[in-house]
Amino acid sequence: MTTAANTSGPDSGANHGATATPTALTNDANSELGSGLKSRHLTLMGLGTAVGAGLFLGVGVGIRAAGPAILLAYVIAGIVVISVMRMLGEMAAARPSSGSFATYGRQAYGHWAGFLLGWIYWFLLIMACGVEITGASAIMAGWFGVPQWIPALVVVGILTAVNLAQVKGFGEFEYWFAMIKVAVILLFLVIGAALWLGLLPANGFVGFSNVTESGFAPNGIAGIAAGLLAVAFAFGGIEVVTIAAAESEDPARNVRNAVNSIIWRIALFYIGSVIVIILLLPYAQIDGADTAAESPFTQVLDMANIPGAAGFMEAVIVLALLSAFNAQVYGTSRLAYQQALEGDAPRWMARTNARGVPINSVLVSVFFAFVAVGLQWWNPPGMIDFIMNATGGCLIVVWIMITLSYIKLKPGIADSAVQVRGASWVPWVTLAALLGLVVLMLFDASARPQVISVTILSLVLVGLSLLTRGRSVKNNAEIAPDGNKTSA
Repeated sequence: MTTAANTSGPDSGANHGATATPTALTNDANSELGSGLKSRHLTLMGLGTAVGAGLFLGVGVGIRAAGPAILLAYVIAGIVVISVMRMLGEMAAARPSSGSFATYGRQAYGHWAGFLLGWIYWFLLIMACGVEITGASAIMAGWFGVPQWIPALVVVGILTAVNLAQVKGFGEFEYWFAMIKVAVILLFLVIGAALWLGLLPANGFVGFSNVTESGFAPNGIAGIAAGLLAVAFAFGGIEVVTIAAAESEDPARNVRNAVNSIIWRIALFYIGSVIVIILLLPYAQIDGADTAAESPFTQVLDMANIPGAAGFMEAVIVLALLSAFNAQVYGTSRLAYQQALEGDAPRWMARTNARGVPINSVLVSVFFAFVAVGLQWWNPPGMIDFIMNATGGCLIVVWIMITLSYIKLKPGIADSAVQVRGASWVPWVTLAALLGLVVLMLFDASARPQVISVTILSLVLVGLSLLTRGRSVKNNAEIAPDGNKTSA
């Protein structure tokens, strides 16, 4: 594993702002991760986190805000995410690490940046885990007529066992788990195309009547801006592929393949699904959904006279939620593992079992996922609103810091399997777009609390980083800007 290989050797005890990588535990055979993930595992893992219930239930929110012009919002958001992922992919292919962007933030700006990025993304994924398992268990409890905690406990127990298995086995499980979602979306696109052409059922060519009736942008520029805020973070979660790269057989090649393929696949699924929905459903009929029966996906399947469409979509949503939960537990456990190696978490969280799995970090992640579920049930006044608002803003912090880290580290990356075309200007345009999104959020009353909450959370994390700075310096060796260890 590259992280361990690059960090063995004596501790220099110095830190001159160069890359710092841990040494205290990497000579211990019980702190090395396994390997065996392939590029297809990485790709489907990214899909597992990015394509969740938000697509099946929440896609109508953006369409309602912007009308068919929501496609512009998806294109803008997609271009920004592609840019961020290309920059992250170039760094990950050159310097694979289970800390991914947290490691690169640390290399670029020092201890505080690594601490902030590692724990803010961990927080984001943990809260997402709580939401996923709450939603899935609520649906399953309705199926079997049992208390909600029973299916939650059963499925979390199963997925915990999956995460404690050898990483190759985990990757294979998540691959097929996420593949079910892929198959369903592709089937939906085929059915949608047949409906539009009038082939299923044979009611004649639908054409563009629904778009003509509403107009391309029924709510104007303001609607497109609102739609952009609704879909800006739709592609969030694919960053996990660069975390998983450190446990792949050929990190550089697998990162390149995964980054190149995952972006267009997610774009196809989201944009393709939106095109089908806006072509087939009247604008006035589209909105956000609280249940599978209200989902635009279900409405389209009902048009095709598919029996049990709502029940089918319920099953798909449960699978989507559990697949996302599974990949998120993986991501949180690896981030916590790397933070422990860096001295920013207890050392016992870096211990691995005989299969190279950070067992303690997995169990801690599962525990806090249940804490997140408990917070939603407890719902103390003001707390859950603050937490969920902060969660919503975490990705913007991560994406901005990835961009800033790339700008700082790019001169030291001599060779990488992933290259950013236009590396001299793309990062700056991306940064301007992300800052523009922040400004847009500040002017939107519903999005403004996200900026405020995540700013407070970020300041708290930067403050907490001061508590571990001494231990981090003690545990780290000095690394040159090109990612190679210097002599002591």
